[in-house]
Amino acid sequence: MRKTWLIFSQAVTVAVAVLFVVATLKPDWLQRRAGSANPVPVLLPSEPVATNPGGAGVVTGAASYAAAAKRAAPAVVSIVTSKSASSRHPRGDDPWFRYFFGEQSPSPGGIGSGVIVSANGYVLTNNHVIDGMDGIEVALSDGRRAKAEVIGADPEADLAVLRIALDKLPVVAFGDSDALQVGDVVLAIGNPFGVGQTVTAGIVSALGRNSLGINTFENFIQTDAAINPGNSGGALVDAAGSLMGVNTAIYSRSGGNLGIGFAIPATTARQVMDALIRDGQVTRGWIGVEPRELTPEIAETFKLPATRGVLITGVLQGGPAGEAGLKPGDVVQRVGEERVDNTAQLLNAVAALKPKSKASLGVQRGERELELEVLVAQRPKQLQAQARDQ
Repeated sequence: MRKTWLIFSQAVTVAVAVLFVVATLKPDWLQRRAGSANPVPVLLPSEPVATNPGGAGVVTGAASYAAAAKRAAPAVVSIVTSKSASSRHPRGDDPWFRYFFGEQSPSPGGIGSGVIVSANGYVLTNNHVIDGMDGIEVALSDGRRAKAEVIGADPEADLAVLRIALDKLPVVAFGDSDALQVGDVVLAIGNPFGVGQTVTAGIVSALGRNSLGINTFENFIQTDAAINPGNSGGALVDAAGSLMGVNTAIYSRSGGNLGIGFAIPATTARQVMDALIRDGQVTRGWIGVEPRELTPEIAETFKLPATRGVLITGVLQGGPAGEAGLKPGDVVQRVGEERVDNTAQLLNAVAALKPKSKASLGVQRGERELELEVLVAQRPKQLQAQARDQ
């Protein structure tokens, strides 16, 4: 009996030792053996994960966005600007001026980003990147550099179109920014702080942001993809590498990224670009009113029955709205078929109207509801510096 037990214990010891060696050196043998009897799914880090519980929907994930970055990054450029000494303050040589204000050295320029959107050399960027600059140079990721010509700029949308004379240019494709949803993955590509081209990832955290006081016309995509100084004018692309927006601004108290960045939608950028290339300017509608937000406090103070819309506090005499019969104290609730609930919506709705066309305004005047027809005029250029005059 003792001899039998000794043989058994030795056999078990040898079997355990063999199993340990196989598990250490050839673990796939054990997985293959187990899989033939009862397969168990193993998710690898590089594989997309898909679930479809009850056929209700499909959730997919990707471990890498290298393909999207590779597709879009070559078309994102660095823009280096400079300002000549002749643009210094006109009283810079006055000794009393220098005594009180110090030496006024010319602006050294700056570094921003841009996106090549056409094989013809058209580059989209922000107006504030090139505004007031005398020298503008575009640097591609392949090392080429070229002086840029300003085709046109639209300060109210903070967009500008440049052109460079180079061949075989990489181009980013426009995407459908109207189809973006909160939660979609996006990449921000640009040249933050002048360190060189950088790609950051995040999601769309909000859509239709306005009333931020950044531009006159605002309809921003908000993202938590890291955007920093120098990213202005760069590309916001989706997971396929298509252009969804032009990075414009960040919310920050320190000057660095706090996870809230804003981009101009690609749909808007393309409309502005086409107008600047075709006409050299962007034509917008204008009716000549001064609007104000209709808050519950204002409605109660002035005993206004309207609970939504935009309060009109001023009407330009002889202007389109004045000729149509609009009066101070009226509340505009609709422009054409588009409902307006705040000044930003009214501004955008009127700007979208074609000059010399007729549009209907849905107005609340006291207890009465009115329908006024206005002949739309072209927005004057001097209003570009007045963000809320419509």
